[in-house]
Amino acid sequence: MELKIDYSNCLSFLKEEDILSCAAASAFHLEAVLNRTAAGSEFLGWVTLPHVIEDQVGRIKEAAAKLRTQAEITVVIGIGGSYLGAKAIIHALENEFEYTGRYDRHRVLFAGQNISEDYLSNLSSFLKGKRFNLIVISKSGTTTEPAIAFRILRKQMEEQIGKDSAAKHIIAVTDAKRGALRMLSDREGYDSFIIPDDVGGRFSVFTPVGLLPVACAGININDLIDGAKSITGRTHNITHPATNPALIYSAVRNLLYRKGMSVEMIVNFEPSLHFVSEWWKQLFGESEGKQGKGIFPSSADMTTDLHSLGQYIQDGSRILFETIISIEKSHNDLRVPFDGNDFDKLNYIAGKRISEVNHKAEEGTLMAHTEGGVPNIRIILPQVSEQSLGRLLYFFEISCAVSGYELGVNPFDQPGVETYKKNMFTLLGKPGI
Repeated sequence: MELKIDYSNCLSFLKEEDILSCAAASAFHLEAVLNRTAAGSEFLGWVTLPHVIEDQVGRIKEAAAKLRTQAEITVVIGIGGSYLGAKAIIHALENEFEYTGRYDRHRVLFAGQNISEDYLSNLSSFLKGKRFNLIVISKSGTTTEPAIAFRILRKQMEEQIGKDSAAKHIIAVTDAKRGALRMLSDREGYDSFIIPDDVGGRFSVFTPVGLLPVACAGININDLIDGAKSITGRTHNITHPATNPALIYSAVRNLLYRKGMSVEMIVNFEPSLHFVSEWWKQLFGESEGKQGKGIFPSSADMTTDLHSLGQYIQDGSRILFETIISIEKSHNDLRVPFDGNDFDKLNYIAGKRISEVNHKAEEGTLMAHTEGGVPNIRIILPQVSEQSLGRLLYFFEISCAVSGYELGVNPFDQPGVETYKKNMFTLLGKPGI
């Protein structure tokens, strides 16, 4: 049940001794992460989370059980790291067709990740006449996108069930002492969880930010945490860098970047992993994209995108490399049926499992892309499960921190995200701008 890394399809572009040398050199950065001595060390609380968050698991599960009992829907309000981790896990582990036309199971929906009038209007219309909860996630409570969504949905809830009842349906995940949401939560008597000061949003998936919504969806958060814990021994290993998958991944991607491959495409062959890719894009994009540096994070869902992006990947500018999340086993057994007429010419694969066909599509794609000048790294998981996702997300977090330092930037700040906000506030006429 281990996570494995395979960089053999990079060896026609890089020398193995250079990869191992870079990984060994990066052990210095990893040691700084573990000892909290590097730039941005005040935001390294996430490193030990898999081992310390267990103290809060009981209360998180208790709160989630209450929410599931008292309403049919929970709306999670947040943006960036305040929703992407939970969305990634829930989307990966739930059957997306289960809720079609039926509402006998608890649903977790999301808001506050955009400022679309149509999105919020449609969500509001859907919630009319239904009992719903709100989990609002924000350190400050004043971030524009979630603040707008919370104002609208809180007002709707209070109108539908009354202000006193509404307070029992709202949980705030916010700062321990400061901010507008903390003040409102204390004043209105909302139940609340704390976002640790030393954990930034994109590294917060193993805090109540990620775990509470995931628990509301009925997913086993103990297994998720156990998965993250199980890979710390390997990803914290500075003595044998060649066996540390995080150091190897960081080394390969940085060496490819130095060769002019400035775009990394995270690829999956399982549609359930779509939002894992979205979470990964924020993690690496916000951590590395600064000072005129950084690998641009992009994504593709295969084989779907082979019919849209495949031509460019195969024959376009040689500026990209791929990281494939490769899943060894599916949960189901579905086979291609035999057809006596064979009008679609598929009888040559009749009786084969769909997963076998998918694996051959993956294998053939990676062969073609490597031959076409696109190196690729495979991150191999045995199955999509709570434990494997816990391993994967924590592996990426450690890799991202090390890779950012190897690039020469502070992976834990994001000065560039404020520019659009200042312009927007000025255009809207916000006082004091």
